[in-house]
Amino acid sequence: MALLGIDIGSSSVKCALLDQDRIIGRSATAPLPTRYIDQRAEVNPVSLLRAIRQAVAQLGTKRRKAHAIALSAMSPSWVAMDRRGRALTPIVTHQDRRSITIATQIEQRVGRLRHLQLAGNRPFPGGISSTTAAWFLRHEPELMQRADLVGHIPTFLHRQWTGNRVIDPSHASFTGLFDVPGLGGWVDELCQTIGLPISLLPEIVDSNRIAGRINPQAASELGLPDGMPMLAGIVDGSCAMLLAGARSGQLVNTSGSTDVLALATTQPRPHERLLTRRLGIGRKWLSISTLAATGSAITWAKEQLFPDLDWSAFTRLVRKVSGSGSTPEQPATKQWPTVEPYFGGDRMSLEQKSARIEGITLGTTRQDLLAGLIFSLAKASADRLNDLAVNPVRMRRDVLITGGTVRILKEALYSQWPGKWTFIEHKDATLRGLGKLSPQSR
Repeated sequence: MALLGIDIGSSSVKCALLDQDRIIGRSATAPLPTRYIDQRAEVNPVSLLRAIRQAVAQLGTKRRKAHAIALSAMSPSWVAMDRRGRALTPIVTHQDRRSITIATQIEQRVGRLRHLQLAGNRPFPGGISSTTAAWFLRHEPELMQRADLVGHIPTFLHRQWTGNRVIDPSHASFTGLFDVPGLGGWVDELCQTIGLPISLLPEIVDSNRIAGRINPQAASELGLPDGMPMLAGIVDGSCAMLLAGARSGQLVNTSGSTDVLALATTQPRPHERLLTRRLGIGRKWLSISTLAATGSAITWAKEQLFPDLDWSAFTRLVRKVSGSGSTPEQPATKQWPTVEPYFGGDRMSLEQKSARIEGITLGTTRQDLLAGLIFSLAKASADRLNDLAVNPVRMRRDVLITGGTVRILKEALYSQWPGKWTFIEHKDATLRGLGKLSPQSR
């Protein structure tokens, strides 16, 4: 069964026709800008719909051969909708940190351990979207009085294209309102804490379930047959895990704008420095440690330190500075600047950090700064293994890796991982993993 895979990230929309984990023909991409203002990170819902139409159109007439639509999307990607399914708010992404104060208040009201027990996660600001919902309830009360539905990107697209109100367990896990450790649904206590009626939340449907069929307007806009089935949706990181087999102990590292290291398990063990979420199908969970800015940090270095270079030249420089595929070799006479790479804050903490650079002298060059940044990202990548080790599962030593940052910094990024590992790179792992979803009727 051919699927039309649509993968939505923080910088682009990708799509392809899929046969299992094989891309039929070529994939297509359309840019999707994220707007950063102070601590806010937002995507315009109109821009999202436009980018999807542009990407799907690039596939030509072969897109009509698909039997169903399969969605993957970044998470959280919170949005509130009115009764007609129109977005009332921007899509607030996982890099948003406007809700720091509210996140602290939520945890104080519920209690740290109880919140961890109920939701499987602490209410990380922006990284768990209950904090975003609470921010809008407090700061935009009149707007929220018009809200008829809240959810993440797949919820929005289903409301637009099928008229249904759904979310899958993987996206529900990032709401901070869902029973992640157990097999339950929405947690009334957590909804009451932020003042959100459960009636505004969508129905929870497994990722591989057909959750609706596209309406005539969506079919016309996308150039697809009217009534094409559409799966519930899934978090992008789950797709890469499905491609890897989702065996207990499997590690997957998706490194793009952000860096997500996920461990598959059948025994969830919530931890205050980790994200715990459902895979999306079956009785499997993922334990996750995230670096909020990897590719984004490299992009910052390009724009702020090397504006005179185009991206091709800058990529060559990055590989040269990183020792052509290894951690920079530090001369005995030179000390790299020390970088704390919290350019996007800290998705694994309520208390938000910012990036810091120390050890700069008159002899420090911009290449030295770039080398220090690469070294710090490699160290941060390795440090996460200790946190993941709290899970009662033996980590497999074959690691699926994917993402744009991997392609630039593959060896350097993993140079400080202790012991022996086999890193298996897969291009378009998220798209290809969508093909592993075998559509099931509800």
